[in-house]
Amino acid sequence: MIQPIALDSGPLGALAHPRRNTDIAAWLDRVLAAGGIVYLPEIIDYEVRRGLLAANMTRSVRRLDQLKAVLTYLPLTTTTMLEAAHLWAQARQRGQSVADPKELDGDVILAAQARQVGAMVATENVGHLALFVEAKSWRAIAVEEAEPQS
Repeated sequence: MIQPIALDSGPLGALAHPRRNTDIAAWLDRVLAAGGIVYLPEIIDYEVRRGLLAANMTRSVRRLDQLKAVLTYLPLTTTTMLEAAHLWAQARQRGQSVADPKELDGDVILAAQARQVGAMVATENVGHLALFVEAKSWRAIAVEEAEPQS
């Protein structure tokens, strides 16, 4: 069985781009063909969508909507936000903060969402996310590597 994968904004943005990035599209196709679950976390949909809307990138918004229909959407919940607050506070106490104390920290929200479903995060921001959850570059997640270690 393939370990579930939650997408971060970098990979999702590349997938939503109207000019097909063949490398990441082929990677996603391989994961899905192997029966993998790829989550589209609501916090990441929000981060990518707001940028696309602000830039009037309507083709990319449509592509994001298409991806939302293919991937497993992972909505925000109260449980997610409570876990995110806990992770954020623990990081602060250890002196490992990754955002200004007054900012909403999307990384801990993403990490909380991924932890809830036992997913690793496919990202371009391994350093920050690895403080909270298993995180790898999408390029480093081969289908055979996505299987849990026994």
